Amino acid sequence: MINQSSRRTFLQSALTAAVVGGTSLAGRPTPAAGPVQRNGKPHLKLSLAAYSYRDYLTGKPKPRMTLDQFIELCADLGLDGTELTSYYFPENFDQPYLVSLKHKTFRLGLDISGTAIANDFCLPPGEAREKSLAHTRLWIDHAATMGAPVIRIFAGTVPQGDSDQAAIERCAAGINESLKYAAQKGVCLALENHGGITTRPEQMLEIIRRVDESPWFGVNFDGGNFRSADPYADLARIAPYAINVQIKADIFRGDKREDTDFAKVIGILKDAGYRGYVVLEYESAEDPKTGVPRHVETLRRLIRS
Repeated sequence: MINQSSRRTFLQSALTAAVVGGTSLAGRPTPAAGPVQRNGKPHLKLSLAAYSYRDYLTGKPKPRMTLDQFIELCADLGLDGTELTSYYFPENFDQPYLVSLKHKTFRLGLDISGTAIANDFCLPPGEAREKSLAHTRLWIDHAATMGAPVIRIFAGTVPQGDSDQAAIERCAAGINESLKYAAQKGVCLALENHGGITTRPEQMLEIIRRVDESPWFGVNFDGGNFRSADPYADLARIAPYAINVQIKADIFRGDKREDTDFAKVIGILKDAGYRGYVVLEYESAEDPKTGVPRHVETLRRLIRS
């Protein structure tokens, strides 16, 4: 676990590095988002992302799995929570449906650990950007109704002919605008390292430094999305900001795939003092019906050790 001296050193380094275009960000009128401050020892709970069963939930193998059946599966696996990815909700669902999911998970002893949406905050001003912002607000409402404490959000990709810097500015502005609404509804927004403008940890950290300090903002730490010479070192850089974690069974050194060292990733989270959900987001070639239970047991053992 990071001690107070190490945390102070980290914060000092972050402030020293917080320079964009030669202008220090220390003069911001609003403090920037920083590492999550927690008391107590690391505490990890286990959840499963609906995305793990995406083929079944979209009806590729028959019979098609419903979101209710996925929730029941999470209970059968003895999990603490279930992550209900927005992509797999039925078309034209209503508020009573969201209330039914909240009731079902409670009766099964599960938390809705969070939900996940697709958005793009790098878009320039215009109809497409407004649509993405509206979609985010809509799912903030849905999350509040279900009792989901956090939404995984994306940063987006740099539009053709645009610059990384301009896209980063717009991304941070989109997050700040959305955070104002999220705070009113009691829902956190967690920015994922998901390619595009967050391909490298340096990009991720630059966006974070431009987001206003808020207890409703943090990082969705995705264990499989950095593709570099040392992805574990990259993950360690964003771990202090994590408020939600998605862990994959595959990790990449450059373009070379290898099995994730779950023990190393869990160690990174514990060293950062993380308290919260570790969500298995299974994307491997093996059928999730056999792969997921095996990885759940491995993660359960590591979390409890």
